Amino acid sequence: MIKRDVYLNRIRPFMNQNLVKVITGIRRCGKSVLLEILQKELQKAGVPADSILSYNFESLSLAHLCTAEALYQEVMEKAKERVGRIYLFFDEIQEVRGWEKAVNSFRVDLECDIYITGSNSQLLSGELSTYLAGRYVEFLLYPFSFQEFVELARETQPNRSPAEYFQQYIRYGGMPYLWNLEYQEGPVKQYLRDLYNAVELKDIVRRKQIRDVDLLERILAYVTANIGNTFSATTISKYMKSEGRKVSPETVLNYLHAGSEAFLFYPVKRQDLMGKKILSVQEKYYLADHAIREAVIGGNLRDINLILENIVFLELKRRGYDVTVGKAGAKEIDFVAQRQEERIYIQVAYLLASQETIEREFGVYESIRDNYPKYVLSLDEFDMSRDGILHRNIRDFLLSHEGVR
Repeated sequence: MIKRDVYLNRIRPFMNQNLVKVITGIRRCGKSVLLEILQKELQKAGVPADSILSYNFESLSLAHLCTAEALYQEVMEKAKERVGRIYLFFDEIQEVRGWEKAVNSFRVDLECDIYITGSNSQLLSGELSTYLAGRYVEFLLYPFSFQEFVELARETQPNRSPAEYFQQYIRYGGMPYLWNLEYQEGPVKQYLRDLYNAVELKDIVRRKQIRDVDLLERILAYVTANIGNTFSATTISKYMKSEGRKVSPETVLNYLHAGSEAFLFYPVKRQDLMGKKILSVQEKYYLADHAIREAVIGGNLRDINLILENIVFLELKRRGYDVTVGKAGAKEIDFVAQRQEERIYIQVAYLLASQETIEREFGVYESIRDNYPKYVLSLDEFDMSRDGILHRNIRDFLLSHEGVR
């Protein structure tokens, strides 16, 4: 079992604090396992096992706890039997109607430490922000990073090179359960297609009460096929019209928001670096895991440059950066990553195979005169750094501590 130390290190300072710990992320990215790890850490620190109450609301055995009132009564009854602080773990809490009322009541009525997970970013909107304003901390969980993938793969394949591990990672992605399938291509693709369908049906169609499922599927497929490309709701609306489906940009935008709220993909805004403002049109989108695209659409190796962008983007998010696409005049920088006062620029390419490619990838920085680190990442094995611009092999960057905190 991978301990997911990046996330544990962020959560530990808040353990035993009167703040609700909220762990969010796409379905099956490892939230339940992270809760188990946290429970084991508490027990190792001396917390009695019977002081920990854990509920997974995706289990039918807990269907009777589908309302805030039922959950509150259940927990309060069990709390009477415990002495001292109790620890409450609620997995996929959004399955409980009005759950935020129960969680807020536990915080008020009990000496407790609360941890919850959910597969929708709306978990932290609406009534929760009213009930728990300033009383929760959120941790967004992603599928395995390349470093985590390597740590796990070394247990059964200790003699492989980083390049061989990376080939596997490009092919299969980082969804944790794939380890149990031993990365067999057929079962992996079926699992990822089922995951995609579960997110669509459970986290989008059901929660948003979407009636035109066919239209939703077409829009999600468009985004999945076009990761890393700039487009707008109007672009998709025009594309749908050409396909014989009339849909307004407003409806498209609502469906895009629904996909983002379910953590299926992440929108990335464009930033005018000269005017220092966020542009309101032509965003990019990246998937929660690049292998989902291969399972649903196919063509990842054909679009390898976009897949590498997706991998680097998610790594920057794991490292805690806010990420935008940089526009500098007529040129575009793949990623501008900001974390408090720290900034790095990143350009991603498959291979610097020609002088024209080298000039293009390094040349985007010509008008950027600040002293923040500037990178060109590719799969080339030789260091081509020049003019203060750092060239790194993508594998090495993903395994390094550059930009890690």
